[in-house]
Amino acid sequence: MAGPGGGSGGRPALRHSDGPWLRAAGGTEGLVTQLGPVRTELAAAHEGLVAGAGALKALAELDAVRESWQRRIEAARGECGSLAGKLRAVARAQGETNEAVRSSFAPVAGRTGGER
Repeated sequence: MAGPGGGSGGRPALRHSDGPWLRAAGGTEGLVTQLGPVRTELAAAHEGLVAGAGALKALAELDAVRESWQRRIEAARGECGSLAGKLRAVARAQGETNEAVRSSFAPVAGRTGGER
């Protein structure tokens, strides 16, 4: 049977931890770091291709593909960088909300004999 806190014996049934949010933020920052050198590596690989291929007609198409990938890589880096900050903000906000809710019950907890 659930107690006053929503869990059995009056203990809270739902607990928050910022750990998963912060690990996810760290993972997205790791992606930003890993994607950092990709653009340079892609450009270097393309230069080698151009030098070996001469005046092939497909080079213009390959250049368009390379530019498309470079845009995608930069977009992914930007999105991951933005997401890391948002994930950290969720962890902060959820912690602040939990504390505000806990504080709002303090007067009631004092009248009912406190928390268990």
